[in-house]
Amino acid sequence: MNDLQQSAGTGAPPNHARFAWLRRFWEHPEATASREMAILILVSGFLLLYGLVPIFGGDQLGLVGADEPRYAQIASEMLTAHSAACHEVNAKVFPRSLRITDLRNSFHCLAGGTITPVLYGQPWLEKPALYYWRAMGFFKEFGVYDWSARLPSTSGAFVLIILIFLHMRRFRPGGHLDAALITASCVAIVSFSRGASTDMQLAAPFCIGMLGWYAWYETGKKFWLFDLYFFGAAATLAKGPVAPFLALAIILLFAGLRREWSLLRRTIWLPGILLYLLMVLPWYIAVQRRNPTFYKLFFLEHNLERFATNRYQHHQPFWYYLAILLIGLMPWTVISIRALVDSIQVSIAEWKVRHNPQRYLGHSRAGDAFPEFLVLWALFPILFFSFSGSKLPGYILPSIPPLTILTADYLNRIRRQGLPKWLLWSHAAICAILVFVLTLAPQHMKYETLVPSAQWLTIAGVAAIAFGITVFLIVRRWGISQICTATLLPVIAMLVFLLGFNGRDLDLNYSARPLAQEIQRLAPEVKPLAIEGVKRDMDYGLAFYRDEPLIHYSKDGVPDEEHLLVIRANDTAALDHWLAGRVYKSLFLYDSQGLEVYRVYARP
Repeated sequence: MNDLQQSAGTGAPPNHARFAWLRRFWEHPEATASREMAILILVSGFLLLYGLVPIFGGDQLGLVGADEPRYAQIASEMLTAHSAACHEVNAKVFPRSLRITDLRNSFHCLAGGTITPVLYGQPWLEKPALYYWRAMGFFKEFGVYDWSARLPSTSGAFVLIILIFLHMRRFRPGGHLDAALITASCVAIVSFSRGASTDMQLAAPFCIGMLGWYAWYETGKKFWLFDLYFFGAAATLAKGPVAPFLALAIILLFAGLRREWSLLRRTIWLPGILLYLLMVLPWYIAVQRRNPTFYKLFFLEHNLERFATNRYQHHQPFWYYLAILLIGLMPWTVISIRALVDSIQVSIAEWKVRHNPQRYLGHSRAGDAFPEFLVLWALFPILFFSFSGSKLPGYILPSIPPLTILTADYLNRIRRQGLPKWLLWSHAAICAILVFVLTLAPQHMKYETLVPSAQWLTIAGVAAIAFGITVFLIVRRWGISQICTATLLPVIAMLVFLLGFNGRDLDLNYSARPLAQEIQRLAPEVKPLAIEGVKRDMDYGLAFYRDEPLIHYSKDGVPDEEHLLVIRANDTAALDHWLAGRVYKSLFLYDSQGLEVYRVYARP
C-alpha cells in the first residue's frame, strides 16, 4: 500500500509498485531456488531428450554399434520370460496377500526371467543385470522400442545432474547451477546419456555415491553414507567389482594424502554394509547357482582378462584417454583443464601447509579438502584404465562429473575478477571448433569424404565464427554469470542441427533400423533372414528390429526354405559360392551402407 501511495504522489507509473513486488518476489531466496530448478529441468531435459523420444523431436537415430541392439535384445527377451513366469502362476511381483501361496507365487514371478540375462535364448553373462532390469521396466511401460531402450541411461544422467545441483547448493552454493548445467552440456554426458549401454548405469550411481561420501566427510552425519553404499551397490549391479574398487582406491588415496587414516575405519558403517550386501549378493549368488560358469566368464574373462590383455580387440595407445577426455569435456575443455590445474595447485599448497601443524593448531584438518578430493576422483580412473589392455571411451565416464564440478567451482571463485582474456578467447575458440566439426560431421558420414565441399566448408566456417564471437561478446559484456547461457547456445544449436535436420541421414548410415523397415515393407511374408559378411553392428541391429536371431551362412549353412539374405553389395564371389544352384533375385540395394538384399527361393 505504501508503494502505491508513493507511486501516486511522485507521478510514477501506476504499475511501478506491482513490478517492484514482482522483482522482490523474483529475487527472494525461495523463488530463486525454484527458478534455478526450473531452468535446470528445462535445459537438461532438452539436452537429454531432444531427438530421442517420439514426442520431442522424434526418435531420430536408431540403435547403433553392436552393444546397443544386443543389450536391448537381452532386455526384451528377459521381459518376455518374466511375463511368461508371472502368467504361469497368475501373480505379480507384489503379492496379493501375506498367505504363503501368494508369497511363493510372487517370488516365482519376481525371479522368473530376471536372474540370467539371455540372448537368443542362451545365457549372456558378460555384464550384471541392472541395465536389463531398468530397460525391462521402460519396455513394460512404453513398449519395446529403440528409444525406450535408451531411457535407463537418460534417466540415470538426469538424476545425476539434479543431485549435483542439490549437493553443490547444499555444500558449495554459488556455483551449483553452473555445475549441473556444465555437466548436462558436455559432449560425454550428452552422448552416453543417449546410449542403450551400461556405461551411464555405472557412472551415475558411482558419482552420486562419491558425492554422498564427501558430504559425510564434511558433516560427519552417517545419513550421507547411505548414498555411498546404496548407489555403490547399484553401480556394482551395473558393471561389477570395478565400482567398489574405484571408490575404495579414491578414498584410500584421499585418506593417505591427508593423513586421516581413521577415515577408512569410520567409513565402515554396518547398516551400509548390510544394505550393500542385501542389494548385491542375491543376484550374484542366484546367477552363479543357475550358471556355474558365471564366475569364470564374468570375473576372470570380462574383468581381469579384459583389463590385462587385448583379448577383445580394444587395444589403444597409453595416451588414448587424454584424447577422449579432451573431446568428452567439450565445449568446456579449456576451462575444465584450467580448473583442474588450479585445483591441483591448491591441493599441493594445502598438502605443504599440512606439514606445518602450528598453522592449524587446534583444528581437526587443514583447509578445504573438496578440490583435493575431486582431483583424485577425476584422475584415478583415467590413470588406472590407461594401463588397461582393453580401452573403450565409456571407461572414464566416472571422471567427467568431478571435472565439471571443479569447472563450476573455479568459475564461482573467479566470478568477481572475471575470466582471463586468453582463457575467454580459448573457450570461444573451442565453441567455434565444436560448431565447425559438428556442422561438417553429417557430410562426412553421408559421403565418407575427408574434405567436404567448398560450400559446406564455408557454411561451417561462418557458423563457427558467428558462435565463437557470440560466446565471447556475451561473456565479455555480462561476465562469468552468463558463461553457461552463452555456451549453451552452440550446444543446443548443434543438437538441433544434428538430430533435427540430419537425424534421418545419420539413421540411414549407422543404424539397422531403416534397412529392417525396408525389408519388412518389401517382403513382409518372408520371415527367415540370413546374413553373410556384414558387420556385427548390422547383425545385432537387424536381429533386434526383427525380434529374431539371424541365420549365418558361414556358421549355420544355407537353409533349404525360402529366406532373405543381406550381403555386401560388391561381394558377388561369396554370392556365387553360397547360392550355386539356387534361384534368387535382388530385392533392393541399400547403398548408404553398401549392402544388398536378396530373396532366395526354396530349394527344389
